[in-house]
Amino acid sequence: MRSGSGSGGDVTVQVRRLPHGEGLVLPFYASDGAAGMDVVSAEDVLLLPGARHAVATGLALGIPPGFEIQVRPRSGLALKYGISVPNAPGTVDSDYRGELKVILINLGAEVFAVARGDRVAQLVLAPVERGVWAEVDALDDTTRGAGGFGSTGGAAGL
Repeated sequence: MRSGSGSGGDVTVQVRRLPHGEGLVLPFYASDGAAGMDVVSAEDVLLLPGARHAVATGLALGIPPGFEIQVRPRSGLALKYGISVPNAPGTVDSDYRGELKVILINLGAEVFAVARGDRVAQLVLAPVERGVWAEVDALDDTTRGAGGFGSTGGAAGL
């Protein structure tokens, strides 16, 4: 579903506000060049160091087929407080209709308080290509070949 308004062919994402999301702002782009929409918490949470919590947003989404929402950490929270999204980027599938929750982890040394209405993550709408497996007896050769972790050079080579 692409709306005819906006520049660049904006994609319409349906949103249903749940009762505990009343009064909160919908996800929003904080600047004209922002790739991600800030999403806010619908609850108060104290995150102890090392703790994880699925933070309620009070929203359920209707993502169009062929798209996903990626849930990403906010860089300021990560740098200043060690707050991150442990499965970053988290994926919200187009057929999921439950509440959007943001898994936060406190990697910092101090207790971190999340207040209702605080920006807790970024949401990036992204197209999805579906793959089809083709089983083969051999793969084509490349310069790298089967070289795995660190095979293309380490930090010393930077």
